[in-house]
Amino acid sequence: MFNEIIVNVHPFEKRVAILEDSKLVELFVEKLDQQNIVGNIYKGRVKDVLPGMGAAFIDIGVDRTAFLHYSDIVTDFLDAEDENSEIPQHLVRDSSKIGKYLHQGQEIIVQVQKGPLGKKGARLTGQISIPGKFLVLFPNKSKIAISRKIQSYGEKGRIKSILSKLKHKDIGLIVRTEAEGCSDEDFVAEYNGIYKTWQFLERQITRAEPPCCIFNENDLSNTLIRDLYGSGVDRLIVDNKEFRQKLIDQLNDGAPELASRIEFYHEDSPIFDAYGIEKEIESIFRSSISLPSRGNIVIEPTEAMVSIEINTGSFTGKRNYDETVRRTNKEAAAEIVRQIRLRDLSGIMVIDFIDMRNEEHKDEVMQVLRKSLRRDRAKNRVFPFGPLGLVQITRKRTRPNLLNTYSEHCPCCNGTGRILSRDSVALKLYRWLYRSEYFINKKALRISVHPNVKEFLLNNAEYLRKFSGLVEIIEDDDLSPDKFKVYDSISGKELTSLYNT
Repeated sequence: MFNEIIVNVHPFEKRVAILEDSKLVELFVEKLDQQNIVGNIYKGRVKDVLPGMGAAFIDIGVDRTAFLHYSDIVTDFLDAEDENSEIPQHLVRDSSKIGKYLHQGQEIIVQVQKGPLGKKGARLTGQISIPGKFLVLFPNKSKIAISRKIQSYGEKGRIKSILSKLKHKDIGLIVRTEAEGCSDEDFVAEYNGIYKTWQFLERQITRAEPPCCIFNENDLSNTLIRDLYGSGVDRLIVDNKEFRQKLIDQLNDGAPELASRIEFYHEDSPIFDAYGIEKEIESIFRSSISLPSRGNIVIEPTEAMVSIEINTGSFTGKRNYDETVRRTNKEAAAEIVRQIRLRDLSGIMVIDFIDMRNEEHKDEVMQVLRKSLRRDRAKNRVFPFGPLGLVQITRKRTRPNLLNTYSEHCPCCNGTGRILSRDSVALKLYRWLYRSEYFINKKALRISVHPNVKEFLLNNAEYLRKFSGLVEIIEDDDLSPDKFKVYDSISGKELTSLYNT
């Protein structure tokens, strides 16, 4: 299997597409206006110390100062008089001692424990941790702790033996539940990845000027390096030189052989168009997905679960009914897993395969389902065919749902449905203009959009700044909120249909 990662960088959005044999299987999106700071590590500066509240307020470079409770202080990274000691137990009970460890203007390394809410700033902790898929690394510690949900003493002993030989003496580790059954190679790859991140952080702690974020847990480059890009990926292609160099700099410290596989995309056409990804993204919003055999899958998410149904459609088969059903269900099993990963479906999923009378055919379908799910990074579990002929899958969510990322509640139907969000429509319009720039050749354009989209574009002029002076935005109440039309201002001819949107 040929594995590729395609990265599209835009000022307002970064997108990472995972391809397996040229098929899109996962999509990661980072939007500028949807930043999450939980888990981020900051080099901050103490703004106020309030012994009466048992707290300090830290400037970490965001809108509101963040809150550090005295019980969350550790001295590992404090420039204090007794910097090599742990916070003594009496400090937990006596908040008046906080001034011994913190003072106004002091530099401090902290991690966001809870995000800001309303008028409240973020809550911080001085205990730094770097999470991976199977392990959580704690610098300046030494113990190995294993999740209580791993109940087998034999498995606990095996994991502890592997990690004791692998880890550095000044590193502590928590073993997550997902680590149960992992191979030695999995632990080596995981540990090397998060330890490499810690080495990068150590340099940032020394060099960075506060207040600033020195580790963005939610930054796409960190997700790429830690979770996505490894020896199993044949190549990584990026359409932005600065982002490509950032990845190379991070990889050169620990995995220089991977850095050499990063390519720069320098063609004129947008990178996601060149690899057919843009059309694939459109399919995320469709409930029906076609199969090669002309059958189809219907995916319907609900509040409680996800319902998935398979139909033969126009496929009648060449031999008999059983063979038709067997082939359609096997195709559907592989495609369902791809859609689960792509849409990041989670919770309980119920699959209604076409009824099969042959038990061997059922086993074949289950084998395809289980084999495909082994490539899924999220924790999942498959249950066999039940008495009603249904298959159930449970899956843990790994990131924000793409449907929520790319859409918003529809004002036309009082929230019962969803439409493409206004910023997504603006980005779609930008891409259309960018793609058509050569053919338009600086023509004056009139762009018709829904009033809500026009309001968004007027308040966010940077989306169309590159085309300022060439475009006039007009509103059309009859136009769907997720659509737009582009006209030649002089001839009045509509241009939208001339080029793929």
